Amino acid sequence: MTNAVQQSFTPTPEEVARFHELGYMGPFKVYEVEEMKRLWRRERLQLMDRSNAVYAEGDAQAGNTNIANYDRHLDSTFLADHICRPEIVDRVTSVLGPNVLCWRSEFFPKYAGDEGTDWHQADTFAFASGKPQILWPESQKEFGGTITVWTAFTEAAEDTGCLQFIPGTHRTMHYDEAKAMHYQPDNINRQRKDGVSRGFYGYDYRELQKDPDWKPDEDRAVSMIMKPGEAILFWSTLMHASKPHTAMDKEMRLGFAGRYVPTSVAIYPDTDGIDEYGGRVSLSEYGAVLVAGVDAYTHNRKVTETTRGHKFRVR
Repeated sequence: MTNAVQQSFTPTPEEVARFHELGYMGPFKVYEVEEMKRLWRRERLQLMDRSNAVYAEGDAQAGNTNIANYDRHLDSTFLADHICRPEIVDRVTSVLGPNVLCWRSEFFPKYAGDEGTDWHQADTFAFASGKPQILWPESQKEFGGTITVWTAFTEAAEDTGCLQFIPGTHRTMHYDEAKAMHYQPDNINRQRKDGVSRGFYGYDYRELQKDPDWKPDEDRAVSMIMKPGEAILFWSTLMHASKPHTAMDKEMRLGFAGRYVPTSVAIYPDTDGIDEYGGRVSLSEYGAVLVAGVDAYTHNRKVTETTRGHKFRVR
């Protein structure tokens, strides 16, 4: 019996060129709409069990902040499969090359009444603690950031908090991540910026602006309206935001983001923890996941299976 040939989702050269111009690719389908709805009905109950999560709730010291949403692919079979899906990995490798790690995943819930996420860019992800979380090698210094694949687990519409991008802004950083931001959780859902309810999970991202008088050109912004099961791939250095969830009669908008880098990139260099959102988690149980190719480097700790024993698939 012969093995079936796995379908390829590698984009065309024209699609890759368009990505380099815009800074994003998609939306594209990862799951059928009804399949995603069915999977999420099941998995949301499974994910309530944190007994095998690599960041224990007591360790986080951060309650229900975003830090508690990190890296559930390291204990969830569904999410472990998701970050390795060929619909995603084939597109990621078309941009980053054949040898790729998934170094983080995050849930992004937005409930009815929640503020939008403010405009931002991320290069080293040092914006909260001042410590770089990823560093590209000197030989590739012109590069930076990470490829994020943001999948809509529920509908993402204009009134439920869809993503927004400003195309072509991924090559120039307008923020200095070495500056300090001040965590002010009491301001969540209480800020208005240019007439729009926006914040950044208790931070004010404008504190990092290189030019305090600069403003993003929102007239060029495009909204990423997505069905459940669709995904969008983009550079983290692309200027991006999300709208507030103003539809009080609609469900939570939920996105799940996998973050990818080449194996040459150093992940969490010279640190044993993540300091964000007023809390800290230990990296003692953390490992990056090789989703494609081989890793000829020794600077990153990796895992090959979830804490429940599920093997990760390498493309």
